[in-house]
Amino acid sequence: MIPAVKAKLLEGKRGLIVGIANENSIAWGCAKAFRAFGADLAVTYLNDKAKKYVEPLARELEAPIMMPLDVNAPGQMEAVFERITKEWGKLDFLVHSIAFSPKDALQGRVVDVSREGFLTTMDVSCWTFIRMAHLAEPLMRKGGTLFTMTYYGSQMVVKNYNIMGVAKAALEAAVRYMAAELGPKGIRVHAISPGPLATRAASGIPEFDALLDKAKAKAPARSLVSIDDVGVATAFLAHDAARLITGETLYIDGGYHIID
Repeated sequence: MIPAVKAKLLEGKRGLIVGIANENSIAWGCAKAFRAFGADLAVTYLNDKAKKYVEPLARELEAPIMMPLDVNAPGQMEAVFERITKEWGKLDFLVHSIAFSPKDALQGRVVDVSREGFLTTMDVSCWTFIRMAHLAEPLMRKGGTLFTMTYYGSQMVVKNYNIMGVAKAALEAAVRYMAAELGPKGIRVHAISPGPLATRAASGIPEFDALLDKAKAKAPARSLVSIDDVGVATAFLAHDAARLITGETLYIDGGYHIID
């Protein structure tokens, strides 16, 4: 559960949350935390099938903007930012919580990945964050924070993570370069690296339950991370108190990543 908030620390801030699929999504954990801290939110949903799951969550967030966003659909991403420009005229933060790899690419060896599978994985999982940052930049005239979601498999070989580990490594490098480029404008960029979570996206990774058990047993905190843990930590980084923290990959995993 989100801790009781005595002060609306992000009141007056406005942000876009991309990647809510259902109530188990990391993006939903982030959205709840940002809203609890007083921020106004715009949210997106993938398609009509996903809309029925996201719509009640958007109502709970009192989100004034809810739009479809399939990054493979031409013009949809631009349409989201055009509406934010029209209705808000600014953006204080953006949470990019989407990734995708075709099943044959994700479940096969890296050395066997097809060009199409590689390009699709990199396009959705990495390039879309760069593109969203490009569209968000003009709306962050007084600074802001850009967030994307990564995983430990970017740095270490994690069984069954395969080509997604390659894409997440590229994503983390992009975060550093973007932080350097946008920093003079007061725009911060972060990669958030949660421990393994039982999300819909994770269901595509073989033997994921074994990974959860391993994480719980090895993490110094002896606990699995929750979407609420991720959300509160992410929301903190959007606060002005964190204005000199940028270009980071923040691990929210009970310390799992420090253990051999």
